[in-house]
Amino acid sequence: MKLTENQIEALYKFTRQHYVYHYDVQTELVDHLANDIEQIWEENPRFSFEEARDKSFKKFGIFGFMDVIEAKEKQMNKRYWKLIWRFTKEWFSIPKIIITISLFLGILLLIQIKNSEYFILTFLAVAVYFEMFAIYLNRKKQKKREEKNEKIFLLEAMIGTTKNGYTGFLFINLFNFVNLTRLDFSSYAIHWLILIALITTLLIIIFYVSNYVLPEKAEELLQETYPEYKLVKNL
Repeated sequence: MKLTENQIEALYKFTRQHYVYHYDVQTELVDHLANDIEQIWEENPRFSFEEARDKSFKKFGIFGFMDVIEAKEKQMNKRYWKLIWRFTKEWFSIPKIIITISLFLGILLLIQIKNSEYFILTFLAVAVYFEMFAIYLNRKKQKKREEKNEKIFLLEAMIGTTKNGYTGFLFINLFNFVNLTRLDFSSYAIHWLILIALITTLLIIIFYVSNYVLPEKAEELLQETYPEYKLVKNL
């Protein structure tokens, strides 16, 4: 016996009730549940839809769908970072390499100035503020979409929240490190200054890619990752 469309829709609601918020993860679980329910019906035709569903759900263990959600998040996190590095590498090719070199030289000159740590602290403070504000707005927007039961894909959510705030926490940690240690960069040997400038340049590029490049290319990247994305969004 096959599941009806209404029963399939009920399975989507069931996964949502069990804290599965992203459509691609829901679809994977619904496919698994549907196949298992049909197998259960073959063995026990007298089971109702709810009884077969609950029996199938129990096979996921005491944590329910949490293990599946965690596995999908790890998988998509790897995909996300591949996208980050893909667009970051573009900054080391012509013509963006000119901007990259200029940024590196500017940072190198800046950190050789006496008391340059105060300029760095100011920059980090401003970056943290804008990052946290952007995360707040994106999460507020996503919450509204969830309340409207809009279909949100996992990668879509990750792009929208800019790595769930990883860059923001990175800048906060850097701010605390510089503020507490009061490093005098101008006293460092040139090879250390070059290394610091290189790392800072890379961090700024990654910040720009995650906060601006990926969101601008979101539609293209989501269609590339999910063949069904365009069809689902047009429903």
